Order: sequence, then structure tokens, then C-alpha cells
Amino acid sequence: MPGMVLFGRRWAIASDDLVFPGFFELVVRVLWWIGILTLYLMHRGKLDCAGGALLSSYLIVLMILLAVVICTVSAIMCVSMRGTICNPGPRKSMSKLLYIRLALFFPEMVWASLGAAWVADGVQCDRTVVNGIIATVVVSWIIIAATVVSIIIVFDPLGGKMAPYSSAGPSHLDSHDSSQLLNGLKTAATSVWETRIKLLCCCIGKDDHTRVAFSSTAELFSTYFSDTDLVPSDIAAGLALLHQQQDNIRNNQEPAQVVSHAPGSSQEADLDAELENCHHYMQFAAAAYGWPLYIYRNPLTGLCRIGGDCCRSRTTDYDLVGGDQLNCHFGSILHTTGLQYRDFIHVSFHDKRGQPQTLGKPHRCPGAGSEPRFHVYELPFIVALDHRKESVVVAVRGTMSLQDVLTDLSAESEVLDVECEVQDRLAHKGISQAARYVYRRLINDGILSQAFSIAPEYRLVIVGHSLGGGAAALLATMLRAAYPQVRCYAFSPPRGLWSKALHEYSQSFIVSLVLGKDVIPRLSVTNLEDLKRRILRVVAHCNKPKYKILLHGLWYELFGGNPNFPTELDGGDQEVLTQPLLGEQSLLTRWSPAYSFSSDSPLDSSPKYPPLYPPGRIIHLQEEGASGRFGCCSAAQYSAKWSHEAEFSKILIGPKMLTDHMPDIVMRALDSLVSDRAACVSCPAQGVSGVDVA
Repeated sequence: MPGMVLFGRRWAIASDDLVFPGFFELVVRVLWWIGILTLYLMHRGKLDCAGGALLSSYLIVLMILLAVVICTVSAIMCVSMRGTICNPGPRKSMSKLLYIRLALFFPEMVWASLGAAWVADGVQCDRTVVNGIIATVVVSWIIIAATVVSIIIVFDPLGGKMAPYSSAGPSHLDSHDSSQLLNGLKTAATSVWETRIKLLCCCIGKDDHTRVAFSSTAELFSTYFSDTDLVPSDIAAGLALLHQQQDNIRNNQEPAQVVSHAPGSSQEADLDAELENCHHYMQFAAAAYGWPLYIYRNPLTGLCRIGGDCCRSRTTDYDLVGGDQLNCHFGSILHTTGLQYRDFIHVSFHDKRGQPQTLGKPHRCPGAGSEPRFHVYELPFIVALDHRKESVVVAVRGTMSLQDVLTDLSAESEVLDVECEVQDRLAHKGISQAARYVYRRLINDGILSQAFSIAPEYRLVIVGHSLGGGAAALLATMLRAAYPQVRCYAFSPPRGLWSKALHEYSQSFIVSLVLGKDVIPRLSVTNLEDLKRRILRVVAHCNKPKYKILLHGLWYELFGGNPNFPTELDGGDQEVLTQPLLGEQSLLTRWSPAYSFSSDSPLDSSPKYPPLYPPGRIIHLQEEGASGRFGCCSAAQYSAKWSHEAEFSKILIGPKMLTDHMPDIVMRALDSLVSDRAACVSCPAQGVSGVDVA
């Protein structure tokens, strides 16, 4: 429901969010009250000492104060359980209870201060009694401090601006005033988000690219949340309901109609060949992450394997760029790809000042062991000679720093400067800038020229995972005029990469691979807007209180079970079924003219955020059977098929939506699939069991 209004401002917490905090405080308070009562009853005979009367009074008053607090917290928790997310009427007394609860903190603070002062005076009483009272004083201050931290967390910087209008309907403001008010709020929200992002990224540089990225990211967040009045727990409840709704729909669906004829031999052979290529080149995409991913994949033996490389000094004529960590990165790259040292043309990592340094020359970054620092819109990459496939491989690293996150979130569109016949060349601004940086390094620094001077008969292959996959696709498009035989393998690339025309143009030279429910290949501004609408609708249609939704959702995520959790209001007539729409509208900024259920939202209509699509043809790996809720209980089996981009037009909710994106999980799935298919080559009856053609 909309955030509560207290003290004349909106807060980032709803009146139905206090069940779990109230229960936790109630348990602590009751145990504390029982402990004080036990201490008083067992040791009141030992309070006949100097200052004992004060301590006795302290315990008695504290027990009375705790009893009042326990009653108040119990009332808050009971009231918070009433109603639904969109029906706060039964909780209308919550604000008065909260005022009472906050008022009780003042006597608590005074009494805790007095208790601390009396104990500090050196009361000559039984040591057990004194220690018990010290414990009560400490607990009092811990609870007070926790309350202050909680207030800071739920504080909404825009609450003072939103509160006067949080209950205003369209009739209170004409169109002009409403539009002005919305624009003013969006400007303030952009400023708040930019301040938050700067604080979060305070350790990175302040160059022009970084400032532009800050502004773009802040504008994206402020635009996305400008037309809703949701608190974080509403979003969590909506995601839990969406996951169960998706599973319920899937379970109730009729089995999909299967094409009667067998897949064409050419399609099947093409899929087999591309899967083998993906399995091979994924090693390079993973190697681009350097030693952190290698240690993560090999927690027991990884450090021992590359430890010697970290301490070794090498000299070379090749372009190996980096800082203190380069030897560790390079050792992991050698182990991951299986190549020799001489096969690498370029391995780029920047030093702390962002200047390339050649390994072997006397150079150290300030501060031994300091981490390399990257600029926004700049991605590390490696260039190597792959003799097995007779290719020059360019592998671009994915997201692994705050700078990379800012690159991801610079989601505005810009025209891609490439030589091709496509008219609509819009692309993701941040990833386009990153691809342009790698392009300039490859061409202007003569890296590709050097590689092809060594192996002129080889072909160019560009690979990457996640952000690196999107940058690899754009880079391949930029280089296609000069290298017509270029191929690109993008692993788990973002959906919101470029226009529909570029998506179709890239079908002939780019292959994308997506695993399971991976959220990133389904992630775009348009899909996020669709997710927001679905959350609003499923929350508005649910007739259960929020605490039950969250409890059932947590149980379902951990242990599975029945997904038939109610997501509709009871009743079947048309009048009752229209009621949820009123609740849905209550979750929107109702005085905003920019959003209505019969028109597109601000993000859909904004020229900055047009619909964008994934790169190339898409291979979808799907898990067969059950391997546990999080895929860690047993070895999973996978099937592969060619998929249309429309299959990734909605974000799917599930416990594996994040883990399916991890590069080590993708490598494991490819290892399993390729080995299973190789084992079935000698079994004609089973040879196509893992192949679907869409």
C-alpha cells in the first residue's frame, strides 16, 4: 500500500509492514520483562544496601514501562495484520498507535539514562544484582539505537513533497498543475537518486564519463519509480505472488503441441556445431573475468594453482597491460583457456591511474597490492590466438565493478555509428560506449593488425558474458565492415541491447546463449515496466494480508509446495472483479497524468527508452527434471533449442533467475550438455532427445 504519512511526511514503510518487526520486538520485550521480574523476585532481599532503594525503584518502574510497551507493540502487530495491501481501512488506527509507541521512547531513554547514572555511582550491592541491572541498561540502549537506525532506513527524502498529495485525487488538481507537480517531483527524485549513487560510488573517479553515467542512472531510477507509491515490501510480495502465479499457469497448461516431423538435419547439425563452439568459446569469456572467477570456481585448489603465477615476473614483447594484479589474472587465464603464454597478443587491465603499463617494466601502483581501477564505459579484454579453432579471439569482460554497473545502467539509447545498410541503429548507450572503447583500442593501437600479421589465415571471433556479451555483439557489428567473416558468441547478453532492425541484421553472424530463467537476457527498460505493471496487478488482486503473502512466498521459494495461493479477490461477478482495479490505482501516483491503464507509461513513451532487443540467433538451454530449488542437490540435465526473441519478452521470477546468469553455472551447463550429447552420438534412438527446434 502507499507509504504511511507520519509527522506530515511520507515514509518508506506501510502500515502492514510492522508484523515481523513487531513480533521480533515483542519477543525481545517479553523475554526482557521475564528476566527483570525474575531478577527482582530472586534478589530483592539483597537490595537492602546503599543505593539499593534506587535500584529497586528502577526495576519496578522499568517493569511497568515494559508492560505498557508490550501492550502497545501487541496492538500495533495485531492492527498491522488486518486488511490487505490495497485495503488499509482496517489499519486506520495505526498512526495513533505509532505516535503512542514513539512517545514511550522518551521515558525509556530517561529511565535508561538514570539507570546508567545510578550504576555508575558505584552502588554497594550484591554483584549479581548490579550486573543484572547493567545488562538491562545495555539492552535498553541497544533497542533505542536499533529504533533510531530503523527510522533512518525508512526515511524518505521526498516524503515531505509527496505527503500533501498522497491522498489527492485527480479532481484536486487540474491537468497543468498536476503536470507541473509531477515534473517538480521527478526533478527532486533525480537529484536524490544522483546523490545516493554518488555516495555509493564515492571511490570511483569524477571524470566527465562518470558524471554522465551518474545522471543517466539517476534519471532512469527516478523515471521508473515516479508513477508508483510502493514500498519495498510491496515489491517483495508482488514478486512472490508472480512466481507462484507463473508456476500455477505452467502447471495448468495443456502440453505444448509438438511438431510431428523430426527436426531438419541441417538445423540439428547447425545446433550441434554452435553448441560445440559455445562450449569452446565460453572458456575465453570466463577467462576475461581473471582470477576472482577462477578462485570462485575452484575454491580449494585455485589459489594453489595460480599462486606461483602471482609472484612470478615475466618479460614479453606482447601487449600485456595492467597493474599489481596482472600476474594473478594472467595465471588464471592460462589455466582457464589451456593456451600457452605465447598465444596471447593482448591482456588489458588498467592500473590505479587508468594508464596502461607494460608488464616487465619497472612500475608499481601506489600501495602494494592495490586493486586496479576502471573508468566508466571502459571494459578489460583479452586477445589471443586460438590454434584449435584457427581464430583470433577477442574476449570482453562482463560486469565486475561499480563502474561496470554504471555502464549497465546508462540505459538511454543512442545511434550506433556503424557501416551497414540498417536504418534504425539505436543501441544501449552505456554498452555502445564500452564497445566503442574496445574498438578504438583494437584498431588505433594496432592490436588486431598485430594478431593477423602472426596468423593471417585465421578468422576473427568476439566473445563475452553478460555486459561483455552485449559489448561483444556491438563490437562485432562495428568490425564487420573490415572483417566480413567475423563471428560473435554472446553468453547471457542483456535483452535491451539494440533495435529490432539490428537484431535481425545480426542473425547471420552472432549467436547468443541463454540459460534457464536467467533474468539478464530478459532485462530491458520495457520489460522492467511490464514487470512493474504485473506486480501492481497481482498485488491488487490478492485478498490476503501482506505478512501471509511473504511467509507463504518464503516457504515456497525454499521448499516448494502448492503454488495455488489466492491471487484474486473472492467472487465471480463482474462488479466484484472490477474492484481490484481501484486497488491497483491506489498504488499509483494518482495525481500523475503520465500513467493510466489505457495508455503507456512514461518509460514506454519516452524516446530515451525505446524497445530494444537481444543480439543474433538465440540458443536456449533449459534444465530437464528437478535438481533442487537452487540446483545444488544433484547434477542437472539440459536440453537445447533455437528460440525466438519473443520467448524472452517477460521477466520470469524464480530462485534461479540470478544463479542461471553466473558464468560458472553457464559453463557447468554447457559441459553437461555437450558431454551428454557426445555420449548419445552412438545411440541413434536417443541422439535427438536433447534437441528442440523452435
